[in-house]
Amino acid sequence: MRDVCYNAFLPLGAALSLKRLQALGRGLGSLMWAALPARRRETTTCVRERLGVDEGRARELARESFRHSACSFLEIFHTRQVDPRFLRDRVEFENPELFARMSSTLRPVVATTAHLGSWELLVGLIGAFSSRSDCHVVVRLPKDEELGRMIMHMRSQPGIRILPHRDAATETLGHLRAGGMSAFLVDHNCKRAEAQFLPFLGEVAAVNKGPAILALRAKAEVWPCFLLRLPEGRFRFVTLPCLDTAGLTGSRAERIESICRFYTDAVERMVRMYPEQWFWMHRRWKTRP
Repeated sequence: MRDVCYNAFLPLGAALSLKRLQALGRGLGSLMWAALPARRRETTTCVRERLGVDEGRARELARESFRHSACSFLEIFHTRQVDPRFLRDRVEFENPELFARMSSTLRPVVATTAHLGSWELLVGLIGAFSSRSDCHVVVRLPKDEELGRMIMHMRSQPGIRILPHRDAATETLGHLRAGGMSAFLVDHNCKRAEAQFLPFLGEVAAVNKGPAILALRAKAEVWPCFLLRLPEGRFRFVTLPCLDTAGLTGSRAERIESICRFYTDAVERMVRMYPEQWFWMHRRWKTRP
């Protein structure tokens, strides 16, 4: 029954323009803000404590985060429509020279990003700008198998291979060692066995060390990149300087920690600059050392 509902919902979402998806997302976010008082209070408290702002400002940022996050989830319906024309007409570039280096390097690339801005559309953009034959995007799927299949379908397109994170390590490592690009969301909570515990927004958090291990073994460049949402249906692509893991020194554990710290610091920098566009509802600090 669920697969019938999902299959019926898919063409309806895909038929909507990006403008209507975003309007629907903001409305859905406002509805969630009104209908989920416990999560609303929890998110506001988290914003206040992690950013050191007063209650009024924390509430304002939390409410806007609900709206942005709902927009981002619904933008998945537009991912397969992202193409070079979308890149040309809707996207401006911060640090275009770094973007050019990332997209043209012959080295293995681990691209790291976060649940910030328009992260679903970023998947489509990777396929639009990458000159490589294929890019692996490693994702965490929901427990609902039918929903997971629908999400993988909506994210997949020519040049993009979606891999569930539980089964991705061997294939992704081989892909990187062949000079490929793999992309990861690195700001989610993870199990203790997968974690490198590091400060994030003033509190120790469980940082997934899987991307760091793969980057180290493949001697890859690690490139933080983000797609921010702007008014009028436009976006800003932010590329930050890379870390070349081939140049790291120290023990294996020290190098893995250095890589984890590198991409965690990059995410923190962006969250502090654009707090309203981060997914604050996620229980980021749930797993403790």
